[in-house]
Amino acid sequence: MKKTLLLTALAAALSATLAQAGEKLQVAATPVPHAEILELVKPQLAKEGIDLEIKVFTDYVQPNLQVDQKNLDANYFQTKPYLDNFNAGKGTHLVIVQGVHVEPFGGYSKKYKTLAELPDGATVAIPNEGSNSGRALLLLQKAGLLKLKDPDNALATPKDIAENPKHLKFKELESALLPRVLDQVDLDLINTNYALEAKLNPVRDALVLEDRNSPYVNYLVARPDNKDSDAIKKLAAALTSPEVKKFIEEKYQGAVVPAF
Repeated sequence: MKKTLLLTALAAALSATLAQAGEKLQVAATPVPHAEILELVKPQLAKEGIDLEIKVFTDYVQPNLQVDQKNLDANYFQTKPYLDNFNAGKGTHLVIVQGVHVEPFGGYSKKYKTLAELPDGATVAIPNEGSNSGRALLLLQKAGLLKLKDPDNALATPKDIAENPKHLKFKELESALLPRVLDQVDLDLINTNYALEAKLNPVRDALVLEDRNSPYVNYLVARPDNKDSDAIKKLAAALTSPEVKKFIEEKYQGAVVPAF
């Protein structure tokens, strides 16, 4: 009898411990602003029984691979064009869950204060990933620095340029490396999360910047098998709460814009 009561007590204690710990949800994110925003919602999710574990990555490849391989549950760092291109190229089947924010993409320079000052033959650094490369070139096209063969090609590369009146020379690098070459090039097209990490203020420092209506929303992404899980739904709701909207607007001052 005593043994039965002891086992019952142990089972109850274990159940209480698990309930207190909550369901673990592992989410990959880049440091700024994604991991910062996830940290904000972590206490709220804990109250709802979700133990959010944030895995920080500094690249754009591993977060998707880790989710696809079921090592992690979801990620929050990318746009739909990037995800579509990644799925097509890697054979993955990750899906969008919820749009959270937009990071207006910008071009920076330590040598010049306006685009008009760029000399003939200027060196321009851009991301080497398909959708980010296209995003950079579309921004330069909008600024009047070049024309693409297909003016709407979201996956454009320098090979797709039809007109280049300033004879710009392009240096294609992994997105995470772009802030490191800012002193070495004339114009540097940097994703906002990496610009913020490098202490650049897109609103103040960028020579050219996407407007607030940029279609490049950053999404919470998961797999088809878990996208409708209770934990993922609770995270999506938390990421689009009034508290998150206020946090984004106050902390990033236009460098990051809520998409909800």
